[in-house]
Amino acid sequence: MCVSALRALALLALAATLAGCATTAKPVKKGPDPLHVAMYGPQPEERFPLPGMDISRVNPKYFRQLVAYQTAEPAGTIVIDTRDRFLYLVQDGGMALRYGIGVGKAGLEFEGGARIGRKAEWPRWTPTQNMIAREPERNLKWAGGMEPGLTNPLGPRALYLHKDGKDTLFRIHGTSEPWSIGKAVSSGCIRLFNQDIIDLYGRVPTGSRVVVLQHHAPVDEPMPMAAADGLTPPAAI
Repeated sequence: MCVSALRALALLALAATLAGCATTAKPVKKGPDPLHVAMYGPQPEERFPLPGMDISRVNPKYFRQLVAYQTAEPAGTIVIDTRDRFLYLVQDGGMALRYGIGVGKAGLEFEGGARIGRKAEWPRWTPTQNMIAREPERNLKWAGGMEPGLTNPLGPRALYLHKDGKDTLFRIHGTSEPWSIGKAVSSGCIRLFNQDIIDLYGRVPTGSRVVVLQHHAPVDEPMPMAAADGLTPPAAI
């Protein structure tokens, strides 16, 4: 066989080998979007410096974003959809800032309209009598209240809902358990990423209207409490 023929056969063999490698190569696993990583990154300037959130186990639809949202509520209203696990801050022009939420048992005990009666940065947490009765081994020791900090279940901010001048015991607060966002969980009211509750807290004044839409969603699975669409393409904000 001539040299040119041998060379041609060698080239064909090499091409076949490379083709085989190409078909068996494993796809590279894509990580979270850098924009979202930055959005939920550390906030060292806080009173208790916040670490970044591990968002790798969270569906991206629960990340903070601007979406189309039709409602009769005026801009500035907070609408909480407990079934779909979203909190909307209504904007002008048929838009809303949407935040993913986790819904605790206490978050299923209120429905309708209320007002933000109080706002608190790095709040103390005191379990209700119902929480103590339901889980005494976890909550009784905090009957006198837990000091603020990274292990406090309310996180860095809390919004307290009042109706007719009375505290409803319904709270919108942070969480250090990012995997619980998008879930119905065993404790708490309405929880957001710590970075999201800080963002929401800065946008809404005391007295803002809040509407809670209840669909009696079941608890998906118990989550440990830290010791403590017709949409246009979404834009992170």
